[in-house]
Amino acid sequence: MAQQKLRRKRAGGIKHWGPGLLLISPSIILVGIFVYGLIFANFWTSMQDTHTAAQVSGVEPSNFVGLENFITLLTKPEFQTSLWHLLLFTVTFLAGTLLLGFLWAWLLEKPIKGEGIFRATFLFPMSVSFIASGVVWRWLLSSDVDDKATGLNRFFQMIGLDFLQNSWTQSLQWGILAITVPAIWQLAGYVMALFLAGFRGIPAELREAARIDGANEWQLYKNIIFPQLTPIALSAVIIIGHMSLKSFDLIISITSKDWFQTRVPAVDMYAYLNVQDYSNSAAVGAILLLLVAVLVIPYLIHDSKESRR
Repeated sequence: MAQQKLRRKRAGGIKHWGPGLLLISPSIILVGIFVYGLIFANFWTSMQDTHTAAQVSGVEPSNFVGLENFITLLTKPEFQTSLWHLLLFTVTFLAGTLLLGFLWAWLLEKPIKGEGIFRATFLFPMSVSFIASGVVWRWLLSSDVDDKATGLNRFFQMIGLDFLQNSWTQSLQWGILAITVPAIWQLAGYVMALFLAGFRGIPAELREAARIDGANEWQLYKNIIFPQLTPIALSAVIIIGHMSLKSFDLIISITSKDWFQTRVPAVDMYAYLNVQDYSNSAAVGAILLLLVAVLVIPYLIHDSKESRR
């Protein structure tokens, strides 16, 4: 009897979730092949020496070298420079978008006349592709000075502030930081939209209750509004952070082949592909994937715990 009940329970369970599993099975198969399958293929390629063997035989080889490519990459001064540039870019990009996005959302928190115009103006850069905006910013951040000056350098020259002229992206110290200016310009509006949705989602009753209890504006923001915006800020950090780690098109469209001052791992990956060094290119991609995972996985764990409460 007990075995029969167990069999009926299992059969009922299969009938319960079987149709749902059948419905999503095409998506599971496609994700398994084109996401996780290709991730595995990338890691497998990164543990081979394709470049050396290809030079010898002229064909794609399969010399397994394990983690040697990763060790070689991480000990190269050039790649260490790329990682340092990536850290500078990510920190500055995050700080700039969060600060500007929050300030714009705070200014628009209370409905004002022409709010739609301001909102559209701040969000417009996000609708432009990174390649298109990169072409414009390449002209704005031109390193030419004196009679050949264009963009910002020409503007400073016209208003008599020649001392502010800079080589911008070609500067060894500030090259990568110059790239963050167009990046912040393009995505600060998106962060503003996130924070504005957070502001508008806070019930008016909470504000009124805090004011009735005698809270001033600073106490209201500190104890009521800011804690409510914490999930929004965390989401913005995850989204902007992982976008900055993978940045390529904006950088390459602004700097063209002047890569040293603004090189990041994604640019290195492209450079390895150009010389058919697929193993090192895959190794760079694997490192970028791990960096993104370090940023995203804690958020997913936190979000999962919050949803269970």
